[in-house]
Amino acid sequence: MGLGMVQAQAAELKIGYVNTQRIFRDAPAAVKAQKKLDSEFSRRDQDLQKMAKQLQSMQESLEKNGVTMSDSDRRNKERDLNDLNRDFQRKQREFREDLNLRQNEEMAAVLDKANRAIKNIADSEKYDLILQDVVWVSPRLDITDKVIKALADGK
Repeated sequence: MGLGMVQAQAAELKIGYVNTQRIFRDAPAAVKAQKKLDSEFSRRDQDLQKMAKQLQSMQESLEKNGVTMSDSDRRNKERDLNDLNRDFQRKQREFREDLNLRQNEEMAAVLDKANRAIKNIADSEKYDLILQDVVWVSPRLDITDKVIKALADGK
């Protein structure tokens, strides 16, 4: 009798699954956030790329012409190269830190909206349990499309 009751209770349990990676990739709010970040950081990224090319050009010039330069000219060029390299490393580190911070902020906002949408779906469709990040799940339990649609509809 005990086993029969457990099976009956398990049969009534309604479970869903949400793929958070797909939400971060495909949900309109996530796409909008990524475009916003791209726009916000594109100028700095371009500046860093220019700086990297300048560094490479200076390095190649020093390697090519270093043997024919006077010692003081070579030292000055090496110092300029080292100064630029230090500046580049600092700006690159700051860029990564700023970008990571903003990505975390934007993704937290997307996750908050997604969690509200999941809660609404769970309430309206009477889910007992909604999981994320599982090793394997049957596609029939996947409600990710419903969540993405709810986010697109602004629910």
